Amino acid sequence: MMEMSAQSVTDARRADADGLADALRSSRDDTLRTFAAIEAALAQSNVPQWETLNPPLWELGHVGWFQSYWIERNPARSAGADADPDAPRLPAARPDADALYDSGKVIHGSRWSLPLPSADATRSELAGQLARTLARLGEADGSDAGLYFFRLALFHEDMHHEAALYMAQSLGLAIADPRWQERALVRSGRTLSFQAGPWLLGSADPGFAFDNELAGHAVALPPTEIDGQVVCWGDFLPFVEAGGYDDARWWDAAGAAWLAAAQRPRGPRFLRREGRAWLHWRHGAWQPLDPLLPACHLCAHEAQAWCRWAGRRLPTEAEWERAAIERPGEFEWGQVWEWTASAFLPYPGFKPHPYRDYSAPWFGSRQVLRGASFMTQPRMRHPRYRNFFVPGRNDVPAGFRSCRL
Repeated sequence: MMEMSAQSVTDARRADADGLADALRSSRDDTLRTFAAIEAALAQSNVPQWETLNPPLWELGHVGWFQSYWIERNPARSAGADADPDAPRLPAARPDADALYDSGKVIHGSRWSLPLPSADATRSELAGQLARTLARLGEADGSDAGLYFFRLALFHEDMHHEAALYMAQSLGLAIADPRWQERALVRSGRTLSFQAGPWLLGSADPGFAFDNELAGHAVALPPTEIDGQVVCWGDFLPFVEAGGYDDARWWDAAGAAWLAAAQRPRGPRFLRREGRAWLHWRHGAWQPLDPLLPACHLCAHEAQAWCRWAGRRLPTEAEWERAAIERPGEFEWGQVWEWTASAFLPYPGFKPHPYRDYSAPWFGSRQVLRGASFMTQPRMRHPRYRNFFVPGRNDVPAGFRSCRL
């Protein structure tokens, strides 16, 4: 498990200009390093045209375009979260950049056939783009508003880096960097108990916050007994071995529909059984499965089915957040993204930030995950961060923990 201090989870959200400059350089270095590993493994960086993937070369250009669009080309950037999203933009360094890389306007399926610059040309353009971003950062006034778009661009690139890592996993590519490897749990079996009471759900802290974390508001929580760790494979596999994927008792209607669409899998993605041994697919090879590894690449339907089988339930996002913040020394998180029982919905008083495509289009169609994964940049980890995916996604490095009924 990656160690995470209480200080580190807030540093990037409150980073000053110097700290942000270092983080932006580091993020770009990781973007380029991971792209190079994928480029070396795939002829012309080609990937299948799946709904969950983007061409790696398009992703590379997109992260630079995003920074440029919201920073150097944005005359309203000093207003931060209150900036007009439709303020006319300054011209792009590449005249056709918007037509190539604007994810809100470029249809997903068309990205495989776009006339993209070569990898070398894209790397060269990214170097110039980052230099211009850092120059604008040197001119920023240092307030939360003045630094807002630099923090947003940093986290946006970090999110795309994690997506590149789990794309590599889906395609069976080896990523050798030791920072992005799974780590076994130190098994404790500990549960944490909380009394009923109010909880301030959502951000009330200074610094950066995503729009879907706002506004902080009080919610009433019931008494809760929650696992101190996520479910590991040693906990999950007895459900599989007992025929859980074939037993309709454990699957609700949405879960049954997912099973049918997935052609009734007999177990988790990236796992297979040989005799009595379980193997998992990692770095393009089948490897012996350590039962103490966190159960990973599970969709929400699988998590809910296991909970029904075990007589447990998923925590709500508020229960998860309370445990992470009130008991940070005992509540272990950060190994896998964790499915919760909560639908992705706006908090009361929600106000969209200028990057309108980030949250609002997905309300009501996604489920909330909390925490972070072994593929997540450490600076992205925050106990109030809300990740969100459709409940059938199992390419994401996601697992879960449970609560007593």
